[in-house]
Amino acid sequence: MLNRTTRLLSLTTAIAFAGTTLSVAAPSEELIAAAKAEGQLTTIALPHDWCGYGEIIKSFKDKYGIQVNELNPDAGSGDEIEAIKANKDNKGPQAPDVIDVGFTFGTTAKAAGLLQPYKVSTWDSIPDDAKDAEGYWYGDYYGVLAFEVNKDIIKDAPQDWADLLKPEFANAVAHSGDPRASTQAILSVYAAGLSLGGKPGEEAAQKGLEFFRDVNKAGNFVPVIGKAASLAQGSTPIVIRWDYNALADRDTLNGNPEVEVIIPKTGVVAGVYVQGISAYAPHPNAAKLWMEHLYSDEGQIGYLKGYCHPIRFNAMAKEGKIPQDLLDKLPPAEAYQKAVFPTLEELDKSQAAITKNWDSVVGANVQ
Repeated sequence: MLNRTTRLLSLTTAIAFAGTTLSVAAPSEELIAAAKAEGQLTTIALPHDWCGYGEIIKSFKDKYGIQVNELNPDAGSGDEIEAIKANKDNKGPQAPDVIDVGFTFGTTAKAAGLLQPYKVSTWDSIPDDAKDAEGYWYGDYYGVLAFEVNKDIIKDAPQDWADLLKPEFANAVAHSGDPRASTQAILSVYAAGLSLGGKPGEEAAQKGLEFFRDVNKAGNFVPVIGKAASLAQGSTPIVIRWDYNALADRDTLNGNPEVEVIIPKTGVVAGVYVQGISAYAPHPNAAKLWMEHLYSDEGQIGYLKGYCHPIRFNAMAKEGKIPQDLLDKLPPAEAYQKAVFPTLEELDKSQAAITKNWDSVVGANVQ
């Protein structure tokens, strides 16, 4: 799945899924009892409007009666890793049990000894190239980078990366995270570099940095973290973010303002996020039960309700487990046909170049 020639499974498959019955993963009674005895799960970086997490968290609490302590919803992947490091000896409420991070952060966290292995009961239906063979991390969902546009302000929306340099987009363009720490923002820089002809890896990263240097010099870049509120207020009328976040904002804002979601013509980059359990988790059994919940059919469809493509999407679709009404709410499949899945090596090289050189090349302190 993660090689750059793979195409997404068509989302317009004319198969009726009416009357689908979901089979959920079956955690053991012993695990459920142990998790309930711990009584709490501490998460980090899970905003409720991201990927359907609000409903997913609620369904976990309702199902198992376990309290969920939610840390820093707006944290980036790097912040999540630092939270584990900073709380190795802390069993209190600031120590995360689980993390949801960009693809490369799973391997680096494992290498640093920050994760513990656990294989969920639906393990075999997670693609091999989207999980660590030993169970230290595993993909949970993916999406592609898109332009989220306030149509009340921007009448002629950008259709590709190069359009962001146009003078009509002065003081309009924002990342949805800090490119020095956020996977979403790092991959936005990388996608721009690919669009401009950079070879996958470090070259695309460099071209992306130079592109955003030019966007900044042109006066088009806004050095704040763009969100639905800033988009609606007009301070960041163009936000570069995952398609699922942009589509969720479109629903939430409900025409006030009108939101258009554009998947660029080139440089369409798909990003896989991964789950992992902290090696120092104060509530390890609750963490394992949380993973069972996320990777059950119910949890995976929870992601799809938030416009994310769950990692088990292909396997579930083949079994007729994806409700047609959810498929119908997604953008046309054609928009995703140019999507590329960077390899781990490409991501490692590009991430290192972007986080290291953003300040010196672009010089915009995103906050």
